[in-house]
Amino acid sequence: MLRILGRSTSSNVMKVLWVCDELGIEYSREDVGGKYGKNDQKDYLDMNPNGLVPTVIDDGFVLWESNVIIRYLASRYGSETTLWPDDPRTRADADRWMEWLSTTVNPPMFLIFRNLVRESEETRNMKEVALGTEKATHLWKMLDRHLAGREFVSGSQFTLGDVPLGVHARRWIELRPEQANNMHNLLSWFDRLKKRPAYHHCLIPLQ
Repeated sequence: MLRILGRSTSSNVMKVLWVCDELGIEYSREDVGGKYGKNDQKDYLDMNPNGLVPTVIDDGFVLWESNVIIRYLASRYGSETTLWPDDPRTRADADRWMEWLSTTVNPPMFLIFRNLVRESEETRNMKEVALGTEKATHLWKMLDRHLAGREFVSGSQFTLGDVPLGVHARRWIELRPEQANNMHNLLSWFDRLKKRPAYHHCLIPLQ
């Protein structure tokens, strides 16, 4: 059975749980990271020297980095008709949106999330929130325009390209509703994601 080491409230762990449920992969999960600790202990660092979550163990094979993990799971347990299409162009299109989230969208979203969720009112830096909101608004508008006439980011088929963005879209819509409410294509796509049973992993309280 696949072992997933990481707390369920981590956005990167959510990706893995979501994909496992989409593919019907049996797994066990152990709380690691955040208030649970353990990710700074030698046995964990021997598996994952970054000390981050998640780490997965699949029949003795240890893997970390969430986007790599979900690509691996889709390649091993999926098929060309599921999350990781066999067509190289469709796959590259999905991959592009995964990388865009990691390199471009995640930094301003981190400023918003850390200050509004993790910090107290006394320690919150609203200048960072404003900066993150300005940058993130521009980026989510890009995705909103792209989604016009599309059910999912790569067209009519749900792929891995939707997963990292789908995790953070909930945070954007919930934390910055004034900006998100004008993004009708994005909101329609988000509604389609919420109808997927496996998306429930992304809808737990933010913390």
